[in-house]
Amino acid sequence: MNSLIKSYCRAYQLAFRLAMPLLPYREPEQLESIQALPPLLDKLGLGSVLLVTDRPLREAGVTRPLEELLEQSGLRCTVYDGTRANPTVQNVEEARVRYLSENCQGIIAFGGGSSMDCAKAVGARIVYPRRSVNQMRGLLRVLRGLPPLIAIPTTAGTGSEVTVTAVITDSQRKHKYTMNNFTMIPHYVVLDPAVTRTLPPALTATTGMDALTHAVEAYIGGSTTRETRRLALQAVGLVFENIEAAYQNGEDLKARKNMLYAAHIAGIAFSKSYVGYVHAVAHSLGGQYNTPHGLANAVLLPVVLEAYGPCVHRKLWELSKSTGISLETDSEKAGAAAFISAIRQLNRRLGIPESLPGIQREDVPTMAVHAAREANPLYPVPRLMSAAELEQFYDAISQ
Repeated sequence: MNSLIKSYCRAYQLAFRLAMPLLPYREPEQLESIQALPPLLDKLGLGSVLLVTDRPLREAGVTRPLEELLEQSGLRCTVYDGTRANPTVQNVEEARVRYLSENCQGIIAFGGGSSMDCAKAVGARIVYPRRSVNQMRGLLRVLRGLPPLIAIPTTAGTGSEVTVTAVITDSQRKHKYTMNNFTMIPHYVVLDPAVTRTLPPALTATTGMDALTHAVEAYIGGSTTRETRRLALQAVGLVFENIEAAYQNGEDLKARKNMLYAAHIAGIAFSKSYVGYVHAVAHSLGGQYNTPHGLANAVLLPVVLEAYGPCVHRKLWELSKSTGISLETDSEKAGAAAFISAIRQLNRRLGIPESLPGIQREDVPTMAVHAAREANPLYPVPRLMSAAELEQFYDAISQ
């Protein structure tokens, strides 16, 4: 990347960092159980809601307690369960039609990040009926407040319940992009470990590593604050302490609760300090091949951290010390290496591979361009890279 582009990127990032204290970020009001929803909906005057979820969750009966609770409380619940693992423009439009045809007054997102992203985009389409989803991509395109939005995460990973971001896939163009708007933060979040207990081990692993990626990228970036560093450190510690227990025993509600909280605070951290090239490359893989986001992040995280080199050694050493992986007496280089090694070992224990199948070399330049456009200039990465430089990551994780 040439020096002029680097200077532009850093100036852009500095402007956002200086403006962040003035921007209207807010945290959603937190509830601890789905049992709190009927009184909340009654308080808000909502008699009809759209429940946005996915078919596997509904067929497994995970949504049934919530649907029955709402029905018993006299609340009308219309369900859209067509959300894909990487939600598409078509998903958003289908859900919007259900919302309007059933005269819904609010939205409940129930599931992982995909359901929450879909629900956010539906809300945006409701308040901007004349704009397509694609027209609202990027920064600050949705300034109107969304209908009441309640997020119930069933995975401990995305942190989407506290973020300004919705990630949507344009299936026709095989391109995944973000919508970033402060109005898209849900108004309420329910952190109920009981709804995560049936999450399969593989998804527990990859979504948990997604949370770890959020925390690490938020910590090592160039736009951190004292608050985001504190939250990121705490989230990293919680993931290392609890992810294996949740993976091995889905009924361990203490571990499940701690993982939900880790994902939650990591989401707050990266909403204010942003992510980096791990996410940008992962999004491009999701757009091209429908690769699950948490899996892509988990595989990419140690590869990208290693490629950053000396510029991240001190911060990775700090993360390594905070989790007990390294000692105060270790060098920064040794501490960073130990932290990266610990991530690789954790991936192996969780059954996460070191590479991904199906990556075609002829697709790599296009995906790298998409990743570079997403990341540069917005993400305050430790070391700036061009699209050509980002190609190394696809090659490194190809089978």
